[in-house]
Amino acid sequence: MTTESAFAPHTDQAAAVPRPAASIRPQRSVARHRAAPLPARGIRRHGPVTGLLAADALAPVLALALVPGPAWPVTAFALLVTGQLVLHSCRGLYRPRLSPSAIAELPTLFVLALVLWFAATEALMVYDSRYAIGWTALVGAVAAQALVGCAGRAVVREARRRSGARRPQSALVVGHGQVARRVTAALYERAEYGLRPVGQVGTAQVPAHGPARIAAARAAQAQAAPLPVLATLEDVSRAVVQNTVRHAVFTHPPASAPDTAALVDLFAEHGCRLWLVDSTVAGTVTPSRTADTDHLWGFAVQPLRTGLHRPFARAGKRAMDALLAAVALVAAAPVMGLCALAVRLSDGPGVIFRQERIGLHGRPFILLKFRTLCPANEHESATRWSVALDRRMSHVGSLLRRSSLDELPQLWNVLRGDMSLVGPRPERPYFVNKFSHSYPGYRARHRMPVGITGLAQVHGLRGDTSIEDRARFDNHYIETWSPWQDVCILARTAASLFRLGGS
Repeated sequence: MTTESAFAPHTDQAAAVPRPAASIRPQRSVARHRAAPLPARGIRRHGPVTGLLAADALAPVLALALVPGPAWPVTAFALLVTGQLVLHSCRGLYRPRLSPSAIAELPTLFVLALVLWFAATEALMVYDSRYAIGWTALVGAVAAQALVGCAGRAVVREARRRSGARRPQSALVVGHGQVARRVTAALYERAEYGLRPVGQVGTAQVPAHGPARIAAARAAQAQAAPLPVLATLEDVSRAVVQNTVRHAVFTHPPASAPDTAALVDLFAEHGCRLWLVDSTVAGTVTPSRTADTDHLWGFAVQPLRTGLHRPFARAGKRAMDALLAAVALVAAAPVMGLCALAVRLSDGPGVIFRQERIGLHGRPFILLKFRTLCPANEHESATRWSVALDRRMSHVGSLLRRSSLDELPQLWNVLRGDMSLVGPRPERPYFVNKFSHSYPGYRARHRMPVGITGLAQVHGLRGDTSIEDRARFDNHYIETWSPWQDVCILARTAASLFRLGGS
């Protein structure tokens, strides 16, 4: 590798940043030298959450000391502290942030404290009227708790900022062009973010194939990138391991570029935290953002949600799938028995139809359905898009498809772990290969387990509808996944069963 250029902090001019030819670790030669990254065991991967929890737990203690009257029981005190932490967690006050501001959080702290104290005092007064307090004392306790909590969080954030400036964590910048260069320069020059860029990933070239293409990818970015250019997944994986990378900063949504699903998966497997920079208005925070939007030197930035890449989320979704699928299989057993009998009497032997579909990370599995039509051959089964209007379909098969009862055997796929209850619908290998080349973001659907139903399906995108729209809805679901969203989709799916549709 050769010597490249890095942008100065306040201009578009370049400053030399030499890079060794045999290593992907760049040497720092900008004005402000920063320490090498910590070894893996010394990196605090989850931020100052422990300190914030301690500060938030201390605030009600001090506020409670100011309340006149008899001392509250220990149980009430424990519930007050627990309620405080739960409300703050629901409001997102423990989310990772690059530029946190305790002062900006003060109105939120005050409102949450008011809600908490009002509920606590009302409940305690019902329990024993001796604990009733006046509005003046209530407002004083709320104000004290908010101010103490704000001060405590400010101390924790300042300590974290100083620690990050002294011992920054390694990061990769994902993207190319002027925005990526400016983000890299900001991370170099602004030590308070606690990130030290060690490489740039050009997503247009990931994954690249063949020596000539790899060399062309690196040469295309060598004139503009201030960091080693990582043109293949192997380069990225090596950089993550060698540099103990803990952060990846995307300068565009992953689903907007081809072949980035594998890149996101790689970062998730190594426990990297992902950030998304909003480049719609270069160098500024868009006016439509809320007051608590994070920023990276003026660029709006937010944690990039990667669906089930969070270990606890993955385990929680799998547990919910297994439990609900087992209950549904037992509850639906009589209905499934009647469906199987109707298919057997109407269409003959072979009640269950098996077909290869593509699941999580592109892995094939065998999907189960009640047979509604017997295809002429395997080629027709694998490549024919829709059989909804096929005249060979019996009345029983048509009814099963319109009512979606033919999908019930997929509960066994869910119980086996091949599928989830909610997720992008699985497709056949032929169409996955075809759509992946035709529609941006289609391949990125496979970073989430496929499902019986999904966000696209409850919006009517099933059967012969737009594949591009489906991919957009599926990727939106993945990037905004939550257990409550799954519950809502399941409820809407259950309601739709009473309206005959199907495909």
